[in-house]
Amino acid sequence: MSENPTRATAAPARPVGLPSVAGQGERDTRARVARLILEHGPITASALGDRVGLTPAAIRRHLDALLAEGMIEVRRARPQAQRGRGRPAKWFAITDAGRSAFVHAYDDLATSALRFLAETAGEQAVAEFARRQIADLERRYHPVVQAAPPHQRVRTLAEALSGDGYAAAAAKAPQPGGGEQLCQHHCPVAHVAAEFPQLCEAETEAFSRLLGLPVQRLATIAHGDGICTTHVSSRSLCEGHAADGQNTDDEESGRTSL
Repeated sequence: MSENPTRATAAPARPVGLPSVAGQGERDTRARVARLILEHGPITASALGDRVGLTPAAIRRHLDALLAEGMIEVRRARPQAQRGRGRPAKWFAITDAGRSAFVHAYDDLATSALRFLAETAGEQAVAEFARRQIADLERRYHPVVQAAPPHQRVRTLAEALSGDGYAAAAAKAPQPGGGEQLCQHHCPVAHVAAEFPQLCEAETEAFSRLLGLPVQRLATIAHGDGICTTHVSSRSLCEGHAADGQNTDDEESGRTSL
């Protein structure tokens, strides 16, 4: 039995390259939907459709996919926000996993920008950039830390850092010689700092200036440690050393005058 030539030579129902092109378009649109939820959520499907210009069926398809991926979650409208009768409206909000996906995307962009800066202007330019970035944090924290009693300044700095998402805490240092430890359980720039330690170095220098004490970075999340740990020298020990130095200078001055 001979083959049907028409069937043998018929063109495929869908061009080979179309699925990948359509898939990329779907991903781009889905990314736009996710970003809108990140920036404006909780938000309803109808509001999203209006912003993106999609039909109700199309926006539902993207929302279902984002829900399946764990990028977003459904929240029911509060009673006072619900108007009229009928089924309560669904509001869509970004999840922690969804927010992390955007954070990593920003990390990649920041890392690429710093690589370009290092290649075109040198490592010193990266260090200067890091110092300028931390300068704003230092300006905001300075009046708060200085207003605290000296023995509470490490704890006050930890509270200020926690307010910016660093999940910081202060504790007595286990090392001989006293002092305190400033522990940061979260680092917003850990992925970038893994390649550019200048960010950690600038932060450590700022801590020393804010506290008016010598500090030493013992561990960092960027280098694979579970916590960023900074040792803060004992204030009384530093003041004692300063007094000893002053006494030595006075003795030397007295011998010279004799």
